Amino acid sequence: MKRINLRDYYPFYTSDFFIEVTDEIAALLIQFKREEHAEHERRRAHKAYYSLDADDGIEKDVVLLVLSPEEIYSRKLSEQDLYAAVSHLPEKQAKRIYAHFFMGISKAQIARIEGVNKSQVTRSIEKALKSLEVFFKNRL
Repeated sequence: MKRINLRDYYPFYTSDFFIEVTDEIAALLIQFKREEHAEHERRRAHKAYYSLDADDGIEKDVVLLVLSPEEIYSRKLSEQDLYAAVSHLPEKQAKRIYAHFFMGISKAQIARIEGVNKSQVTRSIEKALKSLEVFFKNRL
């Protein structure tokens, strides 16, 4: 039996508190402490501090994507063009394009909802994509 101080292993102990544990448990606690120290030293040696709480600006760059006014305007124009092109499609094709590409519904699910074959939905979407291609070629 070995006598250990819990204060060495638990940071919330503010004063010494000794207990007796078996040799195996004492050996495991020493092993865990060594592995934790080795990991800490590896991070320190390789400067691998990638916490988002590090106050080094990483979290701001990750969370806040700052677009230039030109990028914002360009995105707005391309969205407007896309919606204008979809609005020129027949109603069924427009609904299927919207469901598949904007809402992420699979072609099989669309077919099940509408009560038609998946091949009909696939052909309709392919035809709509060709119509959109022609629409954009004529606009440019």
